[in-house]
Amino acid sequence: MAGCCASDTRVTMPRAVSDEGENLDRFDIASLASSHRSMDSMGYKVGFPQEKNILEQFSGAVKEMFFAGENPLQQYKEQSSWSKRIWVGLQYMFPVLEWGRHYTIGKFKGDLVAGLTLASICIPQDLGYSKLANLPPEIGLYGSFVPPLIYPLLGTSRHITMGPVSVVSLLLGTLLQAEIDPKKNPLEYRRLAFTATFFAGIIQAALGIFRLGFIIEFLSHAAIVGFMAGAAIIITLQQLKGFLGIKNFTTNTDIVSVMKSIRKSAHHGWNWQTILISASFLGFLLITKYIGKKKKKLFWISAVAPLISVIVSTFFVYITHADKQGVAVVKNIKKGINPPSAGLIYITGPMVLKGLKIGVVAGLIALTEAIAIGRTFAAMHGYQIDGNKEMMALGTMNVVGSLTSCYITTGGFARSAVNTMAGCKTAASNVVMSTVVLLTLLFATPLFKYTPNAILSSIVIAAVIGLIDYESAYLIWKVDKLDFLACLGAFFGVVFLSVEYGLLIAVAISIAKILLQATRPKTTLLGNLPKTSIYRNIEQYPQVITVPGVVIVRVDSAIYFTNSNYVKDRILRWLKEEEEKQQEQKFPRIEFLIVELSPVVDIDTSGIHALEELFRTLEKCQIQLILANPGPTVIQKLHSAKFTELIGEDKIFLTVGDAVKKIAPKAIDSV
Repeated sequence: MAGCCASDTRVTMPRAVSDEGENLDRFDIASLASSHRSMDSMGYKVGFPQEKNILEQFSGAVKEMFFAGENPLQQYKEQSSWSKRIWVGLQYMFPVLEWGRHYTIGKFKGDLVAGLTLASICIPQDLGYSKLANLPPEIGLYGSFVPPLIYPLLGTSRHITMGPVSVVSLLLGTLLQAEIDPKKNPLEYRRLAFTATFFAGIIQAALGIFRLGFIIEFLSHAAIVGFMAGAAIIITLQQLKGFLGIKNFTTNTDIVSVMKSIRKSAHHGWNWQTILISASFLGFLLITKYIGKKKKKLFWISAVAPLISVIVSTFFVYITHADKQGVAVVKNIKKGINPPSAGLIYITGPMVLKGLKIGVVAGLIALTEAIAIGRTFAAMHGYQIDGNKEMMALGTMNVVGSLTSCYITTGGFARSAVNTMAGCKTAASNVVMSTVVLLTLLFATPLFKYTPNAILSSIVIAAVIGLIDYESAYLIWKVDKLDFLACLGAFFGVVFLSVEYGLLIAVAISIAKILLQATRPKTTLLGNLPKTSIYRNIEQYPQVITVPGVVIVRVDSAIYFTNSNYVKDRILRWLKEEEEKQQEQKFPRIEFLIVELSPVVDIDTSGIHALEELFRTLEKCQIQLILANPGPTVIQKLHSAKFTELIGEDKIFLTVGDAVKKIAPKAIDSV
């Protein structure tokens, strides 16, 4: 291999990155060889950062962990008076005070149109989503009245729309139903739902206040894609009860139980009038959705299609008396605004812990969905959201919601997309939508008396089909097979077991991936690009050549107690393999092992101990250990542990090129 690469004296590459971090774009490397050698860093040594005391180290770690290196008090220090500092603090807590100052009639027109459009889609969807949660239909409408009034005061996204969503509704209904039968004990069921919503809000707000949002990052993008797709399948299967007009249906959510229930009811439990209504309007909804997707200017057709479907189907059932022919209808929806529910929340007894458990699970899923949607639309429109403020906004919204007869609400992707396409300018579109829902609760609920359950099932099915993201799943498969395993695990867990087990599998696989990467970091063998001082991965650059008598290994991770022994053993295996190869090529005996440490951002005492063992092992074999480019944290810890004295400061170099030039000048000249 070395001989083959040595004959290649001229290498042209589109991009190369030197050890010093220089970018060489579209240059002929061989033509720059002489200048590269003259601009080496032999006149410099590895720098030791100024040592910090314990307090400075602790405050720096806290700032980096919770504030991403930002000084949270800087904006207050810059103010000249206490009144201005108080105003800045109020703006931080209530972002509406910032963007509200610049609100104009033009922005209001956009928000008004978007809010009215949102109301046309959210009212029929809320009726369907409340059924997923096994709650009365008016509670679904309550969720699009109070929470959307709270979010604009505290949230930082201009485009996200708040209200009940399908996945959280299904998850909440599944978890609640496992504790209380909603048909036998409807009041206790609602009480547990409000209790879970209360605790979900507390958890969400606490994560924002204490800046612990990184916790939700344990649910990877791949796991979310699989979980959402599985939930979409389960929601669709659950809607077959209303779609087919089945009266006796399983309460389980797994696909096997649902298919058995459908098969058992096939001979006597289906209603052809219901199927006719469902299939007709589902086709209408899917066609309008397709039109809206293909022609962005016609998005409003798919937005108003659910409301049109409800109006037409309700009128049809009313004039034909289809409800007397077995077509199930919504019947009575309680008229009026949200009644207070603070007295219904469990504060003592065994239900408190059950509510807490359900609230934590459903609340974190709701939070993950909202943050992902908020970031997506913010990136599309060139602004940033504050994740911690979003958590506080969502938490406050759900706490208030639990006190006003709402179940867990969050940001919905479909609604937010409609909101964006309708021309919303700020979060005030949520307020417009909320106002329309208020008017509906006050005056229009009797009109839904003859609304068939079938149309609600069709609306939900049409809405959740978009949760199956084939393109993302295929991209995950192409990019990362382990990520795809997490995606599949979440999907099959939801479909064949239950929503909560699917979620558990998704989290478990994501954490397992983190542990695998932490305990088995990559190490790579480096070689020299001919006639340069650049050293690169031999797998990525097959034209690199081996330096006789020298083995160069790069560690691509921090070295901690979880991986220190593996790193040491893997380096020794690299050394053994290279010894055998160089012996076959009649190269001189290996005398030096260079460990490139630039990717190693940190090291602990176990890592230092592993380096000491590696040093002693090499010493017995008469091989010198050389370190190249250790970062400030690493070199400081190595110095504190006196490892630099053990190895010798003359064995620590700024770059791999400097090290090779110093220890094997004849060898590098020959290549």
